[in-house]
Order: sequence, then structure tokens, then C-alpha cells
Amino acid sequence: MEKVELMEQLKGLLGNDVNEIKEQVEELKSQFYRIYRQEQEAARAKAAEMQEDMAEYKPVVDEIEQNFRELLQIYKTQRAEAAAKREAELKDNLLRKEHILELMKALAESDTADVAANLQQMRELQSEWKTIGQVPAPEVANLQKQYAQYQEQFYDLVKINNELREYDFKKNLEQKMALIAEAEALSDKNDIVEANRVLQKLHEEWAEIGPVARELREEIWAKFKEASTVINKRHQEYFDQLHAKEQENLEKKEALVAQMRDLDLEALTNNKQWDEATEKVQALQAEWRTIGFAPKKNNQIIYEEFRSYTNRFFEAKTAFYKGLRDELSENLRKKKQLVEKAEALKTSTDWRETSDKFIELQKKWKEVGPVARKYSDDVWKQFTAACDYFFEQKKAARKADHEAYLQRQAEREKQPKKEFVLTDDRRKLVRMYEAIQAETKTMENNIGFFSGKASSLLKGMKTKIEANKKRMAEIEAKIAELDAAE
Repeated sequence: MEKVELMEQLKGLLGNDVNEIKEQVEELKSQFYRIYRQEQEAARAKAAEMQEDMAEYKPVVDEIEQNFRELLQIYKTQRAEAAAKREAELKDNLLRKEHILELMKALAESDTADVAANLQQMRELQSEWKTIGQVPAPEVANLQKQYAQYQEQFYDLVKINNELREYDFKKNLEQKMALIAEAEALSDKNDIVEANRVLQKLHEEWAEIGPVARELREEIWAKFKEASTVINKRHQEYFDQLHAKEQENLEKKEALVAQMRDLDLEALTNNKQWDEATEKVQALQAEWRTIGFAPKKNNQIIYEEFRSYTNRFFEAKTAFYKGLRDELSENLRKKKQLVEKAEALKTSTDWRETSDKFIELQKKWKEVGPVARKYSDDVWKQFTAACDYFFEQKKAARKADHEAYLQRQAEREKQPKKEFVLTDDRRKLVRMYEAIQAETKTMENNIGFFSGKASSLLKGMKTKIEANKKRMAEIEAKIAELDAAE
């Protein structure tokens, strides 16, 4: 789920009983901050990769996280208010139960002959006891012990008639047998944590029910205890498995920490090596996020250790690229100077000398190292634009010169000295020859642009030039044949 959806779910829960939504809130909180930490780590890694100064780096301000934190604060306030109210209720319940115990004690120690009246009063006290809610946890065991003691004393010591005694025992037996059935049914529940919670409640109810016939007490308690043992064992096994998984997670995380610790940062001396190392670190971070919690006492410690090594890596990477940026800046300065020279030469009409100068500029361009990626395209386009402009003007000038030559040739051909007339085939061959010749010249002029990285393009262009020259030779031969035929 996305953070906004988690925030909306938290907002929807706040209208409910804070004690009932505790687990849901904690789960939403865990999911939300897992996503939030991942985003913050990704932002930090991106900042490091963008070569920012990590000493001045500040976490990204997340408005959604601020809203989520405010909702959590509302929840905490509600919990505090509910806790205060709950504590007051527990204290009040304790006073009420202590008062009932005093009355029960008096009945248990009374020697009155009015059995029916005492029994009725005892039942009323038992009914009232069941309506009272929970008391502070430290007092529960003692209260239940006194409650059971006074009940047993009352039923054992007070001389009541057998009919009333047997009726009460039978009613209590039915209630306790029902609790045994509920406890046995808990073994079918998949959620063992919930089953254990319900079992504790059943034990509280058991303690509040009066005694059964003396000869059945050990038997039914043994059944209830047996059903409880099944749940307690499963509950213990569940937490044993959970702890084993947490220990396994700790070992996996320790292995990742070891890989981060063993990274030899001194051996990373170029872009390729840093890129490969960055991919490895990011893969380790991604794997870390797939591993669950380690034991509580180790979880934060191992996380801080892993984070310290990742921080060390990205800080070293930042330092490396800071030095590289200085080199890139110097290369940019040199290439800008070459651009300025190319732009100053591009309008020259001294075709031969200026062509040599452009070829020299192109050679120097290849000797200068790389520049920052965000500048490389622009400065390259400026340089090639100036070169292209000059060679296009040179080509156009040569074309104009050639056309003038053809015009003069045509005029000379009109003289009694050049009587033959070019055939259509010869003119076509001449035009074809000139087109191929112009194309070849352009490629020869631009061949200096290609660096070692463009070796395949350079090879292709050289092959094309050789093919053009071969074709030109073939056309010259055909023109010679036509001239000879005349």
C-alpha cells in the first residue's frame, strides 16, 4: 500500500476504541515507516549519485509523513486518556471487589443458623462480583485466591441442606464443563496468539465460578488444565519459531554487513568500478529490505552498523566524484576554447588553409578528456555546427566553381577547336562522377570527428570512401570510352 492509503486507514481507525485498534495501528505504523525509510534512503542514495555534498544533505521533507505523525500523536493522546480512565476504573473495581470479599469473609465465618438467607446473600455477592470489570494486574491473583477461599469456606463450613448444596454444585459444574469445552475448541484456532488471549479470559471466568462437588474438583480441573496445556504449548512453540526466525534474520543481516565491510574502497579508481560497486551496494540494500526483524536487542544495533558502512561508501563515492568534477570542469574549459576557435574560423573562405586548421581542431578535441554529461551534448553540438557550417560553405563554393567551369567548358566546346558534342550518356556520367566526388570530399573532411568509441562508424566511413573512389575510377573509364568513340 502507498503512504496516503496507510494514512487514510489510520485516520479511519481513530474513531474506534483505542485498546481494540492497537495492533492495527502498530502494523500501519510499521508499514508506513518502512516505506518512508526506503524513500529517504533512496533519496539519499540519489543525492550521492548526483554528486551532491552529503555533508550539507538534508532529508527530504515529507508532508504525508508529518500528517501521519500528527495522527499518531492524536492516537497517543487518546491512548493516554483511555489509560488514565482505565486505571481509574481498575482502582474502582478493586475497591468494589475488596468490599465484596469482606462481606463474603463475614458469611464464611458466620455461625448463623439462617442458611437460606446466607446462601441468598452469597449468590448475590457472586453475581455482583461477575459484573465488576478487571482490576490492576498485580491484584488479580490475590483477589481470586481470597474469592475462591471464602466461597469454599462458606460452602464447607455453613451447614446448608443437601438439596441446596447439590443444586449449587451442579450449576457450577455445568458452567465449568462449558469452559472446558471452549478451551478444547481453541486447539482448532489458527491464530494461536488470539487463542491464548481467549484462554486467559476462560481462566478468569473459571476462578469466578463457585466450587463443584469435592469428589469432582480434581477431575474437572485436570481436564481444564489439559486443554490449557495444549494451547500453552502451541503458544510457546509459536514464539520459539518466531525467535528462531528472528535469529535467522540476524545472521542474514550480519552477512550483509560483512559484505559491506569487506568492500575495498581504495581499489575503486574509475567510473566503471564505482558504478559496479554502487550496483552491488544497492543490491545489498534491496536484499536488506526483504529480511524481517532481528531479535529486539540486536535489531537497531545491526541496522546502525549496516547504515554506517553504506554511509561510508556513499561518502567515499562523493569524494571521488568531487575530484572528478574538477577534471571535468577543466576539460569543459578546453572544449569551449576549441568551440570559440571553430566559430571564429567557420566564415573563412581560405578553403585549404582553414580546412587544415579545422582538422587540427578536431584532433585536439579528441585529445581532451570527457566533460560532465549535462554539458557534453551542448558543447559537442556547438563544435560540430561550426565545422559543418565551414565544410558546407566550402562544398557550396566548390560547386559554384565547378558550375562556372562547366559553363566555360560549354563555351569552349562551341569553338571549331571542340567540335564534338557531349552525348546525354556522357553528361549523366559526368554529373554522377561529380556527385560521388563531392560526397567523398565531405567524408574525408569529417573523418577527424570520430573518436575511439565510434570505431565502428569510422570503419564504415572509410569503407564507403574506398568504394566511392573505385566507382569514380569506373566512371572515368566509361567517359574515356565515350570520348574515344567520338
